[in-house]
Amino acid sequence: MEAGRVGRIKLGSQGLEVSAQGLGCLGMSVAFCGLPKPEEDMVALIHHAVHSGVTFLDTSDIYGPFTNEILLGKALKGGVRERVQLATKFGFSEEDGKTEIRGDPAYVRAACEASLRRLDLDCIDLYYQHRVDTRLPIEVTIGEVKKLVEEGKIKYIGLSEASASTIRRAHSVHPITAVQLEWSLWSRDVEEEIIPTCRELGIGIVAYSPLARGFFSSGFKAVENRSNESLPRFQPENLEHNKIIFERLNEMATRKGCTPSQLALAWVHHQGDGVCPIPGTTKIENFNQNIGALSVKLTSKEMVELESFASEDIVKGDRYSNDIATWKTSETPQLSSWKAI
Repeated sequence: MEAGRVGRIKLGSQGLEVSAQGLGCLGMSVAFCGLPKPEEDMVALIHHAVHSGVTFLDTSDIYGPFTNEILLGKALKGGVRERVQLATKFGFSEEDGKTEIRGDPAYVRAACEASLRRLDLDCIDLYYQHRVDTRLPIEVTIGEVKKLVEEGKIKYIGLSEASASTIRRAHSVHPITAVQLEWSLWSRDVEEEIIPTCRELGIGIVAYSPLARGFFSSGFKAVENRSNESLPRFQPENLEHNKIIFERLNEMATRKGCTPSQLALAWVHHQGDGVCPIPGTTKIENFNQNIGALSVKLTSKEMVELESFASEDIVKGDRYSNDIATWKTSETPQLSSWKAI
């Protein structure tokens, strides 16, 4: 299905407006997604995306690390910045080859200022806490991010991989504009509590890995991506079973006259207002295919059929191994009982 015009949506209730589909920039710079891509090619891709109407760009200081923000900074030159809504993240501190999750005020401020320098910007549109530092109350971290808003260094605050209770507590300090989470046909556990919490509080939802880390676009070939090697769902004992999901998706896509990836993305687009998927790619042809998903229309009957392909009892394996922090491990100490060290 051909790509159509990319519309715009309101992300959350705080005033941020973004393209209906975003662009995840992780794979442009991270070695475990393959060899780093030629800078000029990635700048061309970003410019093509913006020209096509995809103006919501997602990065993080840990992508590279640091090199993806530098790439985005270069790509936003020459009047491009004024057309873009840029999201970046803090939370992973890299020192002496070791990675640590941090949310203490001094680190938050230093991370923001470093991102501004790399991006060569005066202000970040949406600033996420990439992962929650469970050693201190979420109120302490968001309190410092709130100061950055007041100082004009960021416009809106976001959380990534945060539980419903963490989101509520953060929102009580300063309105949260968006929560980034993994949401796709085969990652739907967030629908039980987190999605309803965001809806209740007027928080936008940004869906990362909406194509199941490439599985919904290439099936078995997705395991060739080094970033998927250790993930439970891509282990041989689970992948053999999970391939049935891709086969059913592919069959339905053929009937609909679209690709499997367009069908999977269309499912996310049909989740209601304020939801923006951010599929990543490093190829213009794949980007064009992804925005074609906006033209795929699904009936309620088709939505039910799609969801039957990847119900909870069908998908085998967790989405992450146990040593990776997610919303399930994002609870923090209560502010009333916490003492700063």
